[in-house]
Amino acid sequence: MDWGMKNRMSRIFKPETGRTVMLAIDHGYFLGPTGGLEEPAKTVEPLLPHADSLMLTRGVLRRCIPSSFSIPIVLRSSGGTSILTELSNEGLTVDMEDALRVNASAVTLSIFVGEEGERTTLLNLAKLVDAGEKYGVPVLAVTAVGKNMTRDARYLGLACRICAELGAHMVKTYYCEGFEEVVRNTPVPIVIAGGKKIEERAALELAYNAVNDGACGVDMGRNVFQSDCPEGMIRAIRAVVQDGASVDDAFGIYRDAKG
Repeated sequence: MDWGMKNRMSRIFKPETGRTVMLAIDHGYFLGPTGGLEEPAKTVEPLLPHADSLMLTRGVLRRCIPSSFSIPIVLRSSGGTSILTELSNEGLTVDMEDALRVNASAVTLSIFVGEEGERTTLLNLAKLVDAGEKYGVPVLAVTAVGKNMTRDARYLGLACRICAELGAHMVKTYYCEGFEEVVRNTPVPIVIAGGKKIEERAALELAYNAVNDGACGVDMGRNVFQSDCPEGMIRAIRAVVQDGASVDDAFGIYRDAKG
């Protein structure tokens, strides 16, 4: 890994802890105006000071995120399908030159192991890794889960290992029972997805268990921007991930912010 690649990775994962609090707001690329993100600029701006990195599309980045914020960007580079069709047929939608034009620290795409689009999305990952190696830009592979896939250690371990074998520099996946084994068998950093909105304390427990079982951070979206106190929630998540706070202490931060 060359200097540029290492430097970009160090922007995303804080060198002091090796962890990241990533804020995912890329849902609109297949869901449209997601609840809580109808007006991305209004939702996201107060959250930016508390996030280590931001996952989003180039359209929202260019139109909704102030260029004065020096937050590392993880740029969504796959798409081409919607919730109305077969999601696993995604293709690459952003080339590496445009990722560099928007000063991305990393690029990301989804892979669909066991689904109709498995081969296409895995080959897309290989192509994106080749481009990333050429320009010194790391690739985050997202292990999307199809309708028939079980989120257990066997399946997620398979998907994560395939991502690493194809050259992904980091992987985003789901937390599961036996997660320590998934981490042990995946030789790149793993970031945990927040998934659908759940109760705030449960989301903090998810983050706590994940990092204690070896995750290098979380990438949460709906559990932040759909919370009744988004700023309090991301501050609480940050306390867990970066400061080692307990669930009780972190929930207190959220509760106090909520008032």
